[in-house]
Amino acid sequence: MFLKLLETMAYAFILIFLWHLIGVFGDEVKRVSVKEGDSVTLHTDVTQIQKYNDTEWTFGDTFIKFNIKTQQVSYSDSAERFRDRMKVDHQTGSLTIMNTRTTDSGDYILQMYGNPYLKKTFRVTIYAPLSPPVITSYCPSSSSSSSVYECALLCSAMYVGHVTLSWYKGNSLLSSISVSDLSISLSLPLEVEYQDKNSYSCVINNPISNQTTHLDIRKLCHTCSGTVELIFTLLSWKAFPV
Repeated sequence: MFLKLLETMAYAFILIFLWHLIGVFGDEVKRVSVKEGDSVTLHTDVTQIQKYNDTEWTFGDTFIKFNIKTQQVSYSDSAERFRDRMKVDHQTGSLTIMNTRTTDSGDYILQMYGNPYLKKTFRVTIYAPLSPPVITSYCPSSSSSSSVYECALLCSAMYVGHVTLSWYKGNSLLSSISVSDLSISLSLPLEVEYQDKNSYSCVINNPISNQTTHLDIRKLCHTCSGTVELIFTLLSWKAFPV
């Protein structure tokens, strides 16, 4: 019994020793969002960089290697796209990307070689600036008597991705639609009464910004041509049969 206990303790000690010797940290994934044109820094969170020999950042087929001992930074040929827009902090190994572009989105993998070995993944998303959504009115293809008193509206946004388009009545959400991939056009309909005095707005947003367009019912909403005249004629015919 005693020997078995010693074996268990010895096994546990060896595992702990190997853990500290190899220093394998779990591969973390950190999500980072930034607006196009802004700078972003991917932090290593390392305070004692002297423990490491090399720091390597990888983005697809692009890599940057920083030799901590010699303080030399080397780039792969494919890093040309980041010329003058990327730098490594010699004190921490952190990576800064300046004047970001939407094409810079993706996974940036950090590996620091030494004791302990460190690996992190940064999932970076660069969002293009949002333009205010556009509100237009239209005549439904099939008109009913009720449509005479209602205004058909469409809120639209062009060439957007990773956004949500929403209609609000005051501060209350009425409807919304989301898109993850790049979309040529995104639209959301709404019907309101011509005499409606409430405040309506259409909002487009992504995780880092939003734009709002307020509805002016009196400016946008007009009766569809021919609808009122047709209904008036029908009512007159019923009231005064030949």
